[in-house]
Amino acid sequence: MDKMSMPPRREGKLESARESVRKERGMGEEGGGSGRYWLVKTEPGDWSWADQAANGGVSRWDGVRNAQAQGFMKEMREGDLCFFYHSGGKARAVVGVTKVIKEWYLCEDNDGGAVDLEAVGEMQRPLTLKEIKEKAKEEEGNFDGLLLLKQPRLSVMPIPPRSWDRICELGGFQKP
Repeated sequence: MDKMSMPPRREGKLESARESVRKERGMGEEGGGSGRYWLVKTEPGDWSWADQAANGGVSRWDGVRNAQAQGFMKEMREGDLCFFYHSGGKARAVVGVTKVIKEWYLCEDNDGGAVDLEAVGEMQRPLTLKEIKEKAKEEEGNFDGLLLLKQPRLSVMPIPPRSWDRICELGGFQKP
């Protein structure tokens, strides 16, 4: 079959599935500064909020091996905001907010890629996973589609706008 007689290319199943998930999670359209929100996790012993602030507020977010988490990193756009989450042990809490200042790129010094993040501000008080779970039970709709409650081990994930707003409110963070 030559190119002229081939049927027109249709949107792939993977792209359709991604768009369906994006709509379900209330994540809006593609593009920089589009109001998309994320959560990035780190063990405080490896890289803490204090390390982020002491580093001029800028870091290369790399070392993510999980394919789903890497896929989410590839969707991040410059200007998107991210919760900075301390994981592991007793420290499971949202402690600050960063923004994407450089989109996904491949790293020569490891087999993966990275995004660059810049500190925006610290939460007035850390908001623990336990508190988020309790609020999710009490408040209908505010935490719908929040992967932190369904896949708590995932290191990078999207945050629905309604959940973002409520977590900011509970932690005392004012969006820029």
